[in-house]
Amino acid sequence: MPLLFCNRKKRRYIEIKYAKTLAFIRGLWSNLFRCSVDYGMGGRTMVNHAKTPLFTAVKQYINDGVIPFHVPGHKQGRALAEFKDYVGERVLAMDLTCLPGLDNICNPRDVIKEAEALAAAAYGAEQAFFLVNGTTFGIQAMLLAVCRPGDKIIIPRNAHRSALGGLILSGARPVYVEPELNPDYGISMGVTAEAVERALREHPDAKAVFIVSPNYYGTVPPLKEIVAVAHRHGVPVLVDEAHGAHLKFHPDLPLSAMEAGADLAAVSTHKLAGSMTQSSILLAQGDRVSHRHLKAALNLAQTTSPSYLLLASLDVARKQMALKGRELLETTLAISRWIREQLTRIEGLSIMGEEVKAYPGCVALDPTKITVNVQGLGLSGYEMETILRQEYKIQVELSDLYNVLLLISIGDDWQMARQLVAACRDIAGRRSLKNIVRFCPPLPAIPRMAVLPRAAFYGQTSTLELDCAEGEISAESITAYPPGIPLVCPGEVITREIIDYIKLLKKEQADLQGPEDPELNTIRVLKGTVSIIEREAAEQAELA
Repeated sequence: MPLLFCNRKKRRYIEIKYAKTLAFIRGLWSNLFRCSVDYGMGGRTMVNHAKTPLFTAVKQYINDGVIPFHVPGHKQGRALAEFKDYVGERVLAMDLTCLPGLDNICNPRDVIKEAEALAAAAYGAEQAFFLVNGTTFGIQAMLLAVCRPGDKIIIPRNAHRSALGGLILSGARPVYVEPELNPDYGISMGVTAEAVERALREHPDAKAVFIVSPNYYGTVPPLKEIVAVAHRHGVPVLVDEAHGAHLKFHPDLPLSAMEAGADLAAVSTHKLAGSMTQSSILLAQGDRVSHRHLKAALNLAQTTSPSYLLLASLDVARKQMALKGRELLETTLAISRWIREQLTRIEGLSIMGEEVKAYPGCVALDPTKITVNVQGLGLSGYEMETILRQEYKIQVELSDLYNVLLLISIGDDWQMARQLVAACRDIAGRRSLKNIVRFCPPLPAIPRMAVLPRAAFYGQTSTLELDCAEGEISAESITAYPPGIPLVCPGEVITREIIDYIKLLKKEQADLQGPEDPELNTIRVLKGTVSIIEREAAEQAELA
């Protein structure tokens, strides 16, 4: 470029006078080479995000016209004609297995390895692992990688059910931290750095801190401060970033886990970054967790027959977000802001906004998640969801006792936004019953843990009437929505307070998830089990 050979004063003059022209040239240069600069541990390197090594290899295999004497048995759709007629021949042709030229997900050395390296660069991580088992197993692999049976881990009480599965698989001992609550919307926020600090001081033998950021409703805890606290105590931070796959790609969005300094993060790229359902990425950086051991944990349950449709979609979604993510999210954010503004004007609706940053445990809100409180319409969130689906063919992301949650992504357009707002206006205009407030009392205290979740899962159980279960050890979890926090988890003692709370929520028609009995008239409990407390007391008595 000629500017390189000018002195500083003349170069500055040219930059100002020909700013638009230079911007055009730089943009053209970028579009021609489609590269980005990655400042990794090895220094400045050029990353070509226009490449899709995995997707390209799949296309090449199909274009070569290979005659498939290998699985899957439908043989590129030949044996599944009805399905092929509906979804198309190309989709089934892409349903491949680990073959020469397509690499192996359990020990990637070729195109999967290259695609994962590009994903790591895009997300600012040192290493990325593609997942086709969903973020659920990414979360469980993180726990398996840091905890042995009996090891403690600091974990928020409102962690996703996949984390409970990770506790059972690893045999870890959870040290629960209560998230803060937002009483206006009846939802949980995040945990504070102070709460994490307190837990680590009380449990200096904890092996890691597990954090949800952002949560389902888009609230973000003080993750950077939590990471700093955990690292001062010498433990890694694992992040359930299922709802934050888009955060890295626009400056108006909250910090991503990698940007905040977390060690590991499980990211649902299928939720908000455009890949296919069940495809996710596990990101890693730093040396507090062995990346080799993490991969070994993944291989425990990672399928040896991965879907190349899912893998290829991860490759293309990464390319799109790396090259066009900011541009796409600019439109997404504009649509989200407009929807928020329009819904705020509708009488009877309340929209959760930036005011939540004043609550402890929340420093930011992802604006692409729109929580709409419908109590002012005399409706529950469940009723609002049903009306929108049945009468307007609009499906929300979730509903609870108070709210419906709208998820705005790079796939939304202005026409969809206008239809949504029009439907909400119409529903509000037809409502004569207003301001019915449903009662959701404060949560009971976290019950005492009698045995580890793993022991509760494998223990012998019996079924009791809920009203007769006081003092028993639960073998299942019961979670109330709102606020999405378990009332009792496997291995914990059922209290009268919990039983009465469940009965009250049932009257309010709240959503109670987890138990085998959907009506929650009965609950599964352990029988003939010696609790942790009793065992520790006996051990101390022997030592004395």
